[in-house]
Amino acid sequence: MTSKILVVDDETDLEVLIKQKFRKQIRQNEYEFVFAINGIDALEKLDSHPNMDLVLSDINMPEMDGLTLLTKLNELNPLLKSVMVSAYGDMENIRTAMNRGAFDFITKPINFEDLTITVEKTLKHVRQIKETLKAIKENNILKMYVDENVLNFMGSKEYESTIMANENIEATVMFIDVCGFTAISESTPADVVVNMLNTYFDMMVKEIIAQQGYVDKFIGDAVMAVFRGEYHLDRAIDAALGVRQQTNKLPKPEGIPNYTPKVSIGIKSGEMVSGNIGSSSLKRLDYTVIGDTVNTAARLQASAGENQIIISESCYEGVKESFHCKKVGSINIKNKAAPITVYEVLE
Repeated sequence: MTSKILVVDDETDLEVLIKQKFRKQIRQNEYEFVFAINGIDALEKLDSHPNMDLVLSDINMPEMDGLTLLTKLNELNPLLKSVMVSAYGDMENIRTAMNRGAFDFITKPINFEDLTITVEKTLKHVRQIKETLKAIKENNILKMYVDENVLNFMGSKEYESTIMANENIEATVMFIDVCGFTAISESTPADVVVNMLNTYFDMMVKEIIAQQGYVDKFIGDAVMAVFRGEYHLDRAIDAALGVRQQTNKLPKPEGIPNYTPKVSIGIKSGEMVSGNIGSSSLKRLDYTVIGDTVNTAARLQASAGENQIIISESCYEGVKESFHCKKVGSINIKNKAAPITVYEVLE
């Protein structure tokens, strides 16, 4: 990410020196410099460049000096850090600058090696502040959606060892798709689409949680859920029946007379890999499950029609005494050499 630096000095030759000394960083988009000739000009530049990270400012300037500018900067943006650059290196000016919020102080003639180290140090401090504020914001958002007991668990050593564990597990995966939603999203206002989908998802999540499952991810207008532990397949089917029942109770959305919400569901049990999948360099890891069982569940959902809950033959054999099912027949699935026999769960 490019760091933006405002240089404030009435000596215009400093602009040339800055551009020469930091040409490598400018060329590589590490630093972007903006220049102002006094405090008033600096405030105008900050107004047009609101995302500034650092101010390098002279003290003795016409119209508005650097010490006055410091006071204005604290009022404008308390997070913006300033380094004073001046020929006046006496203790009185240093103390005044520090008391008004300067992060550091450099005297003229400028030692550019010292300036480079000071800029890097200051920008590092700015990044740390921004990361801390981001973490606080994310934590506050998390608290809105996550139970306090879950948050306490997330801070424990047990959570750290659990979340980093990669393992083979026996579980059930369920994919739920909102039928026909892609078509209406192309001709319906964005706010209406998002509110509708969030309402449907909220209902599905409640049914999944009621059966001790968890939502692995939302994929467009579909939900992927995973059920682990005892009777995971039975609980997944119970959740699917609940989702279908609740969906059929949903009213027709206003302004879309030809649309009635329906779902199609695919379920598959078996072995799968559970772990943190993603890119560590991007710091984007998704704790999820992968494998043939997951892929098959997705294909089963794709083959299901409106209001259908489709399971594989192996799943049927495991639940036929508990659920009323009917044989659909054989279907071809991508990456499977032979067709597989599937059943529809009726009730």
